[in-house]
Amino acid sequence: MKKVAVIGTGYVGLVAGTCFAETGNDVICVDIDQHKVEKLSSGFVTIYEPGLEVIFKRNLREDRLHFTTDLKYAIDNCKTIFLALPTPPDEDGSADLKYVLGVAENIGKIITEYKVVVNKSTVPVGTAKKVRDKIAENATCNFDVVSNPEFLREGVAVDDFLKPDRVVIGSSSPRAIEIMKELYDPFVRQGNPIIVMDEPSAEMTKYTANSMLALRISFMNEIANLCDKVGANVDMVRRGIGTDFRIGKHFLYSGVGYGGSCFPKDVKALIKTAGDYDYNFKILKSAEEINDCQKHILVKKMESYYGGPSALEGKTFAIWGLSFKPNTDDIREAPALVIIDDLLGYGSKIQAYDPEAMDNVKPKYQDKITFSDTLYGTLENADALLIVTEWNEFRNPNFDKIDERLKSKTIFDGRNVFDPNKMKAMGYDYFSIGRP
Repeated sequence: MKKVAVIGTGYVGLVAGTCFAETGNDVICVDIDQHKVEKLSSGFVTIYEPGLEVIFKRNLREDRLHFTTDLKYAIDNCKTIFLALPTPPDEDGSADLKYVLGVAENIGKIITEYKVVVNKSTVPVGTAKKVRDKIAENATCNFDVVSNPEFLREGVAVDDFLKPDRVVIGSSSPRAIEIMKELYDPFVRQGNPIIVMDEPSAEMTKYTANSMLALRISFMNEIANLCDKVGANVDMVRRGIGTDFRIGKHFLYSGVGYGGSCFPKDVKALIKTAGDYDYNFKILKSAEEINDCQKHILVKKMESYYGGPSALEGKTFAIWGLSFKPNTDDIREAPALVIIDDLLGYGSKIQAYDPEAMDNVKPKYQDKITFSDTLYGTLENADALLIVTEWNEFRNPNFDKIDERLKSKTIFDGRNVFDPNKMKAMGYDYFSIGRP
């Protein structure tokens, strides 16, 4: 059993702290938000993530998971300190390190014996050195700073943490490396690697991974758009290339673009890092531009179908899905928000439903759009249905109920959820991405 502190109880911090406790460690999670700490201490999970609540409550009950606003208490009682703090993008795309460096400064004032300080936040190359320098301004004892990027996917983050494909440890300190290996050993018993490298390489690894995946998505969206023009089917193309072992089958699905807290932010940050070193990262800039355009593609199809933007005025559209992906309530950079803004700008009326994300969207739009508590309720008197997030419950709906409520049998499917041939056979005007 090790004593571990996790500074920050956002998405990464809460998942990391809970999963470290799940392997028998004594974990103290720190946050400056007193109300949030009280909620967590009382057993209320503050994010939606499948599988998290069960192990969260178990470890709280077993007294292995603790929450506090007292940074000094956590640091004094723990040898390994994880920084899981927000690094929001500045206007120029760079990651804002004020929270990370602010806590690092405080750590330097507090520590009186050797500690390992671990950057779990997604941070640009060179941050480990900045954190080390900031701690050293006040520290009077030895310490090490480690880069340990997270590779969590929202919706399956608990499994990703408990059964990681790999663990990346960026450090040149044998002492810190050994401590990190011992901490992660329970998670890699099936043989998945712990990869040790220097700190800058570890920091670059995280940005490279997310940027590569963003590139794949943008590339497939370009292929889908071309398929629309030449009469090919992007689903067939995906299957044709996905069986090539050099390419693989993951992240080849076309749609209305990527969103979330990671891909957009990390692409911007890597472009900014490249610019700082006078390198023009052309392919990544193109991926970002493609993704921005792709978020408008469904509305473009609607304009074409109805006869131009002016024809959308006064029409009512039902939207299924608001979160940027299924199994999360995260709406950051969600394509649904771009689509809603486009349609409201044309004078359309919106009726929306999402299993988890509606409470996060309501403050943004208030009474500008209507929200429904049920899947089918949102269809009442709508001119068409738009599918924007591929939640499982949307995949096999009751089409009789859809027919009863929609004014016309028209569906714009931004995630290619339904089979075009079946939709045609049922008499729908059906539009998807890259499929005839």
